[in-house]
Amino acid sequence: MTARRVVAFGGGHGLSASLRALRHCAPELDVDITAVVTVGDDGGSSGRLRAERGGLPPGDLRQALVALAGDHPATRRSAGLFQHRFAAAPAGVPQVAAPDATDPAAAGGGAAATDPAAAGGGAAATDPAAGGGAAATDAADPAAAGGGAAAAARADGLAGHAVGNLVLCGLMELLGDPVAALEHAGAMLGTVGRVLPMSRQPVGIEARVRGADPAAGDEVRTVRGQHQVAVTTGRVESLRLTPAAPAACAEAIEAIMAADWLIFGPGSWYTSVLPHLLVPQLADAIVSTSARRLVTLNLAAEKETLGLSVADHLAALRQYLPELKVDLVLADAKAVGDPEPVERAAESLGARLVLAPVAVSDGTPRHDPAALGAALVPVLRADR
Repeated sequence: MTARRVVAFGGGHGLSASLRALRHCAPELDVDITAVVTVGDDGGSSGRLRAERGGLPPGDLRQALVALAGDHPATRRSAGLFQHRFAAAPAGVPQVAAPDATDPAAAGGGAAATDPAAAGGGAAATDPAAGGGAAATDAADPAAAGGGAAAAARADGLAGHAVGNLVLCGLMELLGDPVAALEHAGAMLGTVGRVLPMSRQPVGIEARVRGADPAAGDEVRTVRGQHQVAVTTGRVESLRLTPAAPAACAEAIEAIMAADWLIFGPGSWYTSVLPHLLVPQLADAIVSTSARRLVTLNLAAEKETLGLSVADHLAALRQYLPELKVDLVLADAKAVGDPEPVERAAESLGARLVLAPVAVSDGTPRHDPAALGAALVPVLRADR
């Protein structure tokens, strides 16, 4: 059987679930997997590296690589290493004071801190695309927690960083191209698919949010940064990228045009799924390709989508890409509840709703990769 060429869009845990599910299709279906990953993260370890070194935030890219890592014991061990996150140094271990940024000799090999070439990939720390630094609420990252924890992380520069983030950051600086860096990292992990960024340049995510500040009532304010949009408790009314029209990754465009299926979701709708539709060249390819399109719906609302119904998630796709046509919408019956509004929303996109039990059995709102993979097999196998 000819391999089904599948392109999955997203970022973070949602995309990882989709990629793991596609891997579960392998015994019954030959699937050629490409992941196209958002590059707007500005929180935690990724945010720190983005602000300090420039270049693409590596966290979501790392998670996609690990989801596709091979099954050989050595590659599984490497995948575990990529996911390992440094804790704060044990008590009693001497800490080296952070270098004085105003001392040229402290900036690394005598390079002045203001030298773009010393900033990693040529991005200065004042670049607006750097997102203003790490978000303050990433509990896994001491440097992002603020106050004394941030000061401790400055003394212990590794605290909170995932090893894979540092490896990817180093590869991108060494090779000078994020796609080449991802291909090299994929070889290290024996990945069974390809991971690509949606753009070779980092992007900012901004949203107009109603009720973002409880003290201001229903006032609409601009919330800036992927992390801040993800945790907002207001209602997102519009979304945009900065820059507004980033250049799409050429290899991602090629993969989309050659694909048999495009898969959107699950994942954080405003910060992982919809950003792909806001990159003009990606949007044009998504609309013009002959590939069929499938949307996998989330199992529960997140902070950024509180107040948004399941049907509203589908309406948001049309809002940001009116020309989008979808063939199938896959959802869990328990999460959907009354299917009629979702069926109507799917039909408005030209799609048919498919219900399947795809959640883990413990009742938490997480997709079971094996169950999701089982639901995907007949969908991907079907001819037009």
